[in-house]
Amino acid sequence: MSSEDKVLIPPRDAQGRQLPPTADVTIGKTLTPFTPAIVAGAPPDDRLPDKFQPFEHLQEVYLPQHNAIVRRYFSDHPDDWKPNIATARSSLRVACTMLDSDNQLIMNLRHHLLFDLLGYGKSNLIVYNGSFNDIAPPVAGHPRVYFYFSQDIESVPHGIPRVDAEYSFRLIKETAATYTKAKATALATLIKEFFIVNGQGIHFTKGKNIYSYNDPTNGYRLMIYAHQQTDAIPIIEKMLQCTEIVYDQHKLTLHEPLKDNTITPPEQLVYEKEIIPPKFRPTANVRFRYAYVQIPLVKKAVYLVDTTHRHTPLVH
Repeated sequence: MSSEDKVLIPPRDAQGRQLPPTADVTIGKTLTPFTPAIVAGAPPDDRLPDKFQPFEHLQEVYLPQHNAIVRRYFSDHPDDWKPNIATARSSLRVACTMLDSDNQLIMNLRHHLLFDLLGYGKSNLIVYNGSFNDIAPPVAGHPRVYFYFSQDIESVPHGIPRVDAEYSFRLIKETAATYTKAKATALATLIKEFFIVNGQGIHFTKGKNIYSYNDPTNGYRLMIYAHQQTDAIPIIEKMLQCTEIVYDQHKLTLHEPLKDNTITPPEQLVYEKEIIPPKFRPTANVRFRYAYVQIPLVKKAVYLVDTTHRHTPLVH
């Protein structure tokens, strides 16, 4: 019989039991298995041997596989590493390595330590950060349009900081490559139409309540601080009109804090001076001043309209 007429099988003893494991389980090192050749015409017995022990068989099969993973996980150890607990890594490897004398409980604990606590079972998985119920399209690379509002200077009490606000949305259908000066000019024309009347920007009453309009598909995640709903909704509607999006009341939510915003905080010593901290979300009228767009990879902002005459806008 030539060597081509023979096949290799796992080694078994005369009673059909599998021979001892082909790995040194104390250190997780795989040994060279002995695989005797047999005549192909005399297949092995396909029945389980008498007094077959399933748990012992499972151990003999599982231990070499598990300990090979342990060895890979602790590949920073040298090939001649010997079991010891002199360092934290060596202690962990000893705890993870399965032994032939282990019972089922200890095997489960070693498996849990390696795969769950040390994280080997998650090493090749895709990690999703955030809530699965709040999946929004990515916004990186899309131009962002900003609207700036501030309090009229003559209405600001002496010694009190000026109240202002800035809100923005993304042009989610545009990128740095597709956005052009012509498109920016068209947007500026719409902003002038909706936010400027008789040369002055429109105004609304800013306050402590937060009116959130969430429409990430169209690039809107607005959080308008306003005194009441009649102040916030017109601003939201006008921003939506700039990109021809229809207002949807179901996308609006209200957060109304109980904290009083009329109390003036006491003076505090800051950098050797007594100052009065600002009130909590004070109520004040703020007026639209200008709008600009930030385009990815463009260093300077492109001003669309400006009522302060400090910038050079696309539309006057």
